[in-house]
Amino acid sequence: QVQFVESGGGLVQPGGSLRLACEAPGFTLDYYAISWFRQAPGKEREGVSCISAFDGPIEYVDSVKGRFTLSRDNAKNMVYLQMNSLKPEDTAVYYCAADGESSCRGKITLPVQWFTTVLPWGQGTQVTVSS
Repeated sequence: QVQFVESGGGLVQPGGSLRLACEAPGFTLDYYAISWFRQAPGKEREGVSCISAFDGPIEYVDSVKGRFTLSRDNAKNMVYLQMNSLKPEDTAVYYCAADGESSCRGKITLPVQWFTTVLPWGQGTQVTVSS
């Protein structure tokens, strides 16, 4: 079954960095806006960042602006989330997804229940920020 696959998580100290990767073997990411979400224990899944297709805008929620950078490598069919200056509150399972649209258009600010994925959610990748 084709689904998103996230990788790159781990345990890092506050102030550290991680680079998460998103792929979907058998599914071309180029044409779609790819969004990253995260879910901390006991909390709802929330949007983090979104990169539009065709060199369109990249969006970030306020809590990660200036620290996270989202990019895509169409040749490799991959999307990367570079996370710097990590904080304990960034601890969560991180997921990537697409809803079939090519533009972000603020989708990461909406409740996740409004986000309809074109592929099943992946297992996510755990990010733990702790000293």
